[in-house]
Amino acid sequence: MNALFFQNIKHQALKVFWVFLSLCVLLPLFYLLFAYQFVYSQGESVGFVQKLSYKGWICKTWEGEQIRSIANLQPASDKFFFTIRDDQVAEKINQSLGQKVVLEYEEHRGLPSCFGDNLHFIVNVRVAAAP
Repeated sequence: MNALFFQNIKHQALKVFWVFLSLCVLLPLFYLLFAYQFVYSQGESVGFVQKLSYKGWICKTWEGEQIRSIANLQPASDKFFFTIRDDQVAEKINQSLGQKVVLEYEEHRGLPSCFGDNLHFIVNVRVAAAP
């Protein structure tokens, strides 16, 4: 009876361990999937792209900054920092360097830095219409 008791306890402990381990893996995974798919905000930013670089240790992303400007006014010192995950969007920005562009972005909160250094992820870019 004593051996059966300890075997039962060992079996219960293993079950608790596997449930705990599964939760430790699955909960962060579900959180990342939710944060990656959930868009906190969307918008557009108009200005001149000042910097665009491909960086990261393991998870490489395009990171950039834009000097914002409004209509015919001179660019303000306000900078808009962004991340690009799509190489085609990064290529569009590289082709329009020196021109005023409209960056369409989605803001994702709660993602680790491996997904990008900034909260704003560029999904499309177009050259701003001339006034």
